[in-house]
Amino acid sequence: MSTFFKLLFRNRLAAMGAVVLSVILILVLITPLLPLQNPDITATADRFQKPFADGHLLGTDHLGRDLLSRLLHGTRLSLAVGISAALIAATIGSAIGIIAGYFGGRTDNIIMRGVDMLMAFPYILLALAIVAALGPGLMNALIAVAAVNVPFFARNIRGITVGLAGREFIDAARLAGMGHTRIILTELLPNVLPVIIIAMSTTIGWMILETAGLSFLGLGSQPPQADLGSMLGEARSAMISHPHTSVVPGIMIFLIVMSINLLGDGIRDALDPRLRSGALSRPRATTLVERTGDVPEATDDLLAIQDLETQFHVNKRIYRAVGGVSLSVKPGECLGVIGESGSGKSVTALSVMGLVASPPGVITAGAVRFRGEDLIDAPYESLRQKRGDRVAYIFQDPLSTLHPLYRVGQQLAEAIQSHHKISKAEARERAIQLLEDVRIPNAESRVDNFPHEMSGGMRQRVGIAMALANEPNVIIADEPTTALDVTVQAQILSLLDDLRRDRGLAIVFITHDFGVVAQLCDRVAVVYAGRVVEEGPTGAVLDAPAHPYTKRLIACVPELGGGRRMLSAIPGLPPVVDDLPPGCAFAPRCDKAQEKCRHIDISLAGTGDRSVRCLYPEELV
Repeated sequence: MSTFFKLLFRNRLAAMGAVVLSVILILVLITPLLPLQNPDITATADRFQKPFADGHLLGTDHLGRDLLSRLLHGTRLSLAVGISAALIAATIGSAIGIIAGYFGGRTDNIIMRGVDMLMAFPYILLALAIVAALGPGLMNALIAVAAVNVPFFARNIRGITVGLAGREFIDAARLAGMGHTRIILTELLPNVLPVIIIAMSTTIGWMILETAGLSFLGLGSQPPQADLGSMLGEARSAMISHPHTSVVPGIMIFLIVMSINLLGDGIRDALDPRLRSGALSRPRATTLVERTGDVPEATDDLLAIQDLETQFHVNKRIYRAVGGVSLSVKPGECLGVIGESGSGKSVTALSVMGLVASPPGVITAGAVRFRGEDLIDAPYESLRQKRGDRVAYIFQDPLSTLHPLYRVGQQLAEAIQSHHKISKAEARERAIQLLEDVRIPNAESRVDNFPHEMSGGMRQRVGIAMALANEPNVIIADEPTTALDVTVQAQILSLLDDLRRDRGLAIVFITHDFGVVAQLCDRVAVVYAGRVVEEGPTGAVLDAPAHPYTKRLIACVPELGGGRRMLSAIPGLPPVVDDLPPGCAFAPRCDKAQEKCRHIDISLAGTGDRSVRCLYPEELV
């Protein structure tokens, strides 16, 4: 419950709506206890008194009745009618929707065709017809408003129920011998209830407004009984000469409806499991930075990641995705970053240009330097100019990064024009040249293709072309060949290697595959639980791995033509980064681990161009 209220009040508009509605509810609840005048007593000698008149804080109406007293009693009545109508509509509509969705077939067809017939009529005309048939009166207005909103609940809840009725837990309940009524009440209803609450919270305001509309037309509350709609109806003849008589109930209707709708939006968001996890939060333009400690000094590397720490703050939990990574790359060099899924490779790459989504991502320590400039503290405009221009990315799935509604040539041209002022014709020519550079045949015709008209390998080439569009100094390739077949993968790697040598590009290549590292990379860094555990020249690391984790990773790679060799998986699973064990994170899975490994923090150390984070490494070669 505390999590629900925390999420609810994170939305400031919802919090404001809750405060306003709470004040109104408190006022109407204590109305019988307040020293107010009788709202129905007329005094024609005091008619149309202005606000703050003696004895009448909000003035009087055309019959001299106290507006404050009538406002509070009328608000009490309007809220009671609106909430009652919402409860009736939600109960009946949800029951209809659950029955139709659960039984399906002919039952669903008959029920939903009847609902469709009701929804074919404009709801206000249907409400007027019901009141005309039943006769004017507040109770009849309540019935009319509830009736016209039943189809809304029925259709919404039916859609949810259809998706649940075929799920395994419903089948299991049937196999267990449970009857239809029990399944509906104990299995379906608890799963549908949050949707019903959300629908109610977002429609109560409109039901109050509909009831007020009927009363405004004289079909709701009848004199001398007052609700907000009838107060407006009685005041319309004096709207010009004595506007306060209509402004007072009008403001109250506005406050009630707006506060309920704002609160309803907040309740909907708080009950949404995706928002609860932060998945739908609107991200900042750059990753939030809350650095503590000293900032490392600049180096002469082209790109240097120095003691970088990136965390995800979700409620009270802190996920330490990157726990002090240091990497560097020089012009023309390719650095491979390898490790299991969840080891922090992609988060490290995204942190370079502030692309980790905030919330919940936060950079808490370290520095990222491009030609000596610290990118973490760089102004947004400076960072935006470098994104795609000096430091470019190639992502794993080009189908999700390329816009499906724009031609690839338009997207390439946009990538160029966002950094350089050139004409559309020049940008198109440049796009065609880029497609030729990445060896796409018939580039002049392919430039007008949509992404879905290309194969996976062609789309990946377009992603590479987009990364090369502005002749960057560094390319960060995040598993760009994982989803491709072996032949296309070899072509992409060969292409990247040629481009690196021809253009002097520095490449940070993230992968799971040691074969890719051996083919493309000059140096390799092995990452585990958000930290680099081994780094060195590719050949040296592959021939003589020093860290037990690196050795076990290499042992998982099959060898062609090398005779029989047992392939064994690494036992256990990587640690959860919100509860990292003390000492070496790999110790619970390591066959060389000693008691000392589990208690002390182990630094990355070594000699020459080899370094390892281990107390008992293999002998370095």
